[in-house]
Amino acid sequence: MTDYRLLWNSGAASPWVELDHLVGAMFQPFEEMLVGAAAAEQPRSVLDVGCGTGGLAVAIARETGASCVGVDVSSAMVAAARERARRAGVDVEFVEADAQVHQFDQDGFDLVVSRFGVMFFADPAAAFANLRRGARANAGMRLLAWRSLTENPFMTTADHAAAPLLPNLPAKRDGEPGQFGMADADHVRAVLGGSGWTDVELHPVDVVCTLPVADLPRYVGRFGTVGRALQAADDDLRARVLDTVLPAFDPFVDGDEVRFTAACWSVAAQVGE
Repeated sequence: MTDYRLLWNSGAASPWVELDHLVGAMFQPFEEMLVGAAAAEQPRSVLDVGCGTGGLAVAIARETGASCVGVDVSSAMVAAARERARRAGVDVEFVEADAQVHQFDQDGFDLVVSRFGVMFFADPAAAFANLRRGARANAGMRLLAWRSLTENPFMTTADHAAAPLLPNLPAKRDGEPGQFGMADADHVRAVLGGSGWTDVELHPVDVVCTLPVADLPRYVGRFGTVGRALQAADDDLRARVLDTVLPAFDPFVDGDEVRFTAACWSVAAQVGE
């Protein structure tokens, strides 16, 4: 099993920092969804789990005026998040910690949010129980997580195309800690319900995401399992992999854009009184 604390404190974090603008633009629709959900809740204090480089937490703090804390295991991404908040002139606290075990102030938050940050827990039940302990009575939780592999073909296109040249790529599986760790709706309901959350609801959302065609080589060459494998590849192998993989994305190319449908769960839950 992948140790994601080690992974996100290795070179795997570099693309998320260096190409933050690319990822931020691609996933902007999801940020808007969660900012809107937070604004509707009118929270006093918000916890952003797996906050990455801080875009969502800063946007929620700016929109709602709430006291916001972002938590992430990656030191590089937390440093980038702090710099983002400084540049934006927004007061957000960012903490380098593992949300599974970090001792949050008891009853400290009245809203917990996450954009693709909660699928990596080695022990989801313990993690969500820990988040529950940090939430106030009547607090809410609003999450976005990926649905299944089969519903998100864009996310496995590079892996399938590169497999003959990179035979040791780690497999992605629904339900295992990782990108598709919350693919099974019944499992998510059981985990959240067993962790002290109530009124658990999952709704499928399908969102069209885009990135410029010109950025596709950088996206493929830096992100995901293929991008991580290419960090250690020589120039010849890297060129051969990109020459093989990039044409596989042709079905997603529309003019000067790459367009794909992101199949996700919108997850809502509450804390009882």
